[in-house]
Amino acid sequence: MERTAVHVSRDEMERQERLISEIRDLPQRPESYHVVTYGCQMNAHDSEKIAGMLEQMGMHPAPTREDADFVIFNTCCVRENAERRALGNVTWLKEVRKTHPHMVIAVCGCMIQEPGMAEKILKQYKFIDLAFGTANLHQFPELLLNTLNRRDGLVQVTDEDVIAEGLPIRRLRQDAAYLTIMYGCDNFCSFCIVPYVRGRERSREVSDILREAEGLMQSGVQEIMLLGQNVNSYGKGLADPVSFAELLRRLDEMGIPRIRFMTSHPKDLSDELIDVMAGSQHILPQFHLPVQSGNDEILKRMNRHYTREQYLDRVRKLRSAVPGIGLSTDIIVSFPGETEEQFRDTLSLVEEVRYDSAFTFIYSPRTGTRAAAMEGQVPEAVSKERIQRLIALQESLQQDTLRRFVGTEEEVLIEGLSRRSGQAISGKGRHAVSVTMPGSDADIGKIVRCRITEVKNNTLMAERLDEA
Repeated sequence: MERTAVHVSRDEMERQERLISEIRDLPQRPESYHVVTYGCQMNAHDSEKIAGMLEQMGMHPAPTREDADFVIFNTCCVRENAERRALGNVTWLKEVRKTHPHMVIAVCGCMIQEPGMAEKILKQYKFIDLAFGTANLHQFPELLLNTLNRRDGLVQVTDEDVIAEGLPIRRLRQDAAYLTIMYGCDNFCSFCIVPYVRGRERSREVSDILREAEGLMQSGVQEIMLLGQNVNSYGKGLADPVSFAELLRRLDEMGIPRIRFMTSHPKDLSDELIDVMAGSQHILPQFHLPVQSGNDEILKRMNRHYTREQYLDRVRKLRSAVPGIGLSTDIIVSFPGETEEQFRDTLSLVEEVRYDSAFTFIYSPRTGTRAAAMEGQVPEAVSKERIQRLIALQESLQQDTLRRFVGTEEEVLIEGLSRRSGQAISGKGRHAVSVTMPGSDADIGKIVRCRITEVKNNTLMAERLDEA
């Protein structure tokens, strides 16, 4: 049975706003909070919404988990390691609470939405006060109020694919912002649990997206990152379907200084989108295009719906239309049944494409996905050896690939001081590569012009062209 998106009514959102006020007036409510985030940019944006609601409840951020009255873990379950880390840190807080008995502990996000996890939380982690899934984020005020009044554990997980507009947000940065354009995924890659925990694809209305973008621009945001599990398929299911390319065109016309987006699925990368990028003024010349494998048989077993050659065709068209475009990717090694020869196909694709950066992972079985039941699970020792070979190749190629920037001018949105020097600043250039140059904390949040002078590891070094 096909699931459809449920739009949370304005009346319901107003009810939740009233509950926020009710929590603010509670004499026993927590005074401080700390949010721990695992996973992708979607999770980071959800954490901004959680923090926004908590601050409207009258709480202030605490610098560490140990200092907070309310600690919430926003979890990821895409890989087993992220799930283990989250549960390990939650369990550690059980000991901390012995000296901080009034601490309230909550867990939310994709891990809670995972089949069977809610029951596991109830049985094995009884010290957790509140747990809720991704579809229940807009109900957080109601759930927290019930928890504070009862304090005997509450788990809430909904299977509905919801769209909730108007949640308060406490942005992590004032110069850059996330903007979600769609939720969920319909691709059902055989290794991926996202469709089961984030639900099916549902797109926000164009008018809501443009209104939020306008507000961000008016507040001084320099860069907007559009988010979705598969932004290329934006618009399906809307009463008046609009392609992702058309949405980008409208956002570009608004004059937002810098526009990025992720993540894209290669099978949905249209010529229309490439043309819009080529003719835009504000869409940055960078594209994250996950390949996952360079072998056709593995891609078929992954249920990716494209071949190696089709992927390479998209790469060629991007580079032809947007010269110098920065490309990044995701790659999984040791997918079930992957042979040495098939792994070498991935190495040869990496060598042919020459990515600016690559996120590489050993295949992680996720319960409920088709790949978890496949034969031919690759031994751990083989997987570790393969990932090291892939990383070594990417690092060697990346040094050479990034040298194309030496001598060129770049515009960098400064994110903060360099970790290595108090007299240097760093940020992302237009191609999403990190750049370091002389400066001070007065430059944070500004777009600074510079000239690239050298490559150090995966970072570009630069000299400033403006008045420092």
